[in-house]
Amino acid sequence: MGTSSNGFSDAGLRRLREVLARHVESKKIPGLVALVGRGDQTHVEAIGTMRHDGGPAMRRDTIFRMASASKPVTMAAAMVLLDECRLRLDDPVDPWLPELADRQVLKHPDGPLDDTVPALRPITVRDLLTSTFGLGVDFESMASPIRAATFERLDYSVVSGPAPEPDEWMRRLGELPLQYQPGVRWQYDLSNEVVGVLVSRVTGQSLEDFLRERVLDPLGMRDTAFHVPAEKIDRLPPLYGPDPQTGEFAVWDAAAGGRSSTPPAFQGAGGGLVSTADDYHAYFRMLLNGGVHGGRRILSRAAVELMTTNRLSPQQQAARDTMFGNVAHLSSGQGANGGWGFGMSVRTYRGDYAPVGQFGWFGGTGTTVYADPVNRLTGVLLTQVGLSTADSPRAMSDFWTTLYQAVD
Repeated sequence: MGTSSNGFSDAGLRRLREVLARHVESKKIPGLVALVGRGDQTHVEAIGTMRHDGGPAMRRDTIFRMASASKPVTMAAAMVLLDECRLRLDDPVDPWLPELADRQVLKHPDGPLDDTVPALRPITVRDLLTSTFGLGVDFESMASPIRAATFERLDYSVVSGPAPEPDEWMRRLGELPLQYQPGVRWQYDLSNEVVGVLVSRVTGQSLEDFLRERVLDPLGMRDTAFHVPAEKIDRLPPLYGPDPQTGEFAVWDAAAGGRSSTPPAFQGAGGGLVSTADDYHAYFRMLLNGGVHGGRRILSRAAVELMTTNRLSPQQQAARDTMFGNVAHLSSGQGANGGWGFGMSVRTYRGDYAPVGQFGWFGGTGTTVYADPVNRLTGVLLTQVGLSTADSPRAMSDFWTTLYQAVD
């Protein structure tokens, strides 16, 4: 078998392209950009078009809405603050986030909002970084009163419209009881948004300004931001959410004039970034290099190890396994293999082609990014098709399956 100089087989990379091209030819995904990197070598495929009805071709520098794949990158801002001792893992967050002081906690996770007991202890920085502060998306209690109240006050998805500025958003959060005692249960997403506000309040800067100064600019991530400026808007495709019944392409967010075209009032650390395949490759390669990029240290090696290894107790782990196991059939298994570090998933067992230790995450706009310290590789697959159907998760699954076969 012929081998290219980058540790992937030529035949394997051809097969990767063929498999991804099939997804585009199926007309379920208009276009995509895939990047695989190992060592100093990268291989990129840009296939299909920006729009479902044709238009400009997908390019290597196409800008995508990263959705929840934002979490691993925005978390770096908090890690910088830990490295500098401006945050400590087990300090209460009350001084910066007074809205979260003196919490009440539901007696029963599915119970009425006024049936509460006092929190046993304050919420700490660690609780926020590990997604265990007591509130968040919990697939086991989607019908509960607290879920409805959280969604109504705090959601800013394509369905709900934009979020208010951070102080108002935190005020609304502070009106709610916690669903679980701090530190008890892993719950998805909400904690990452709170981490973004925490970073901003500790630094006295916007999340984006601090992230740019300390992480994005040093890594050369010029196209990563919380919105796409006018001079780059032609590089942003529309975001589609196909109709689950008919498969018809509904536009969730247009490019020009859409939500990503203007700076948001709330810079969502949980899902607000736009970026490119090369920018994300730079970030994940820095993590694989123990926090160093081009001879410059971005994060301490210890901070990277904290982020990219499992932080969950067996009890927390069991809840996460149950949550994602129950929806794996809807997402082609995305997110279902094990633990959680800070802002990202960490594989704790071998559930598919990827080895234990692989870290990263995926996004509801059809994005997936992971790095693998065993094989020293990074993979990035970006589409503009949201998870209203299983089409982009299937493409993600096939991307990782074929990528691992291409490793020489």
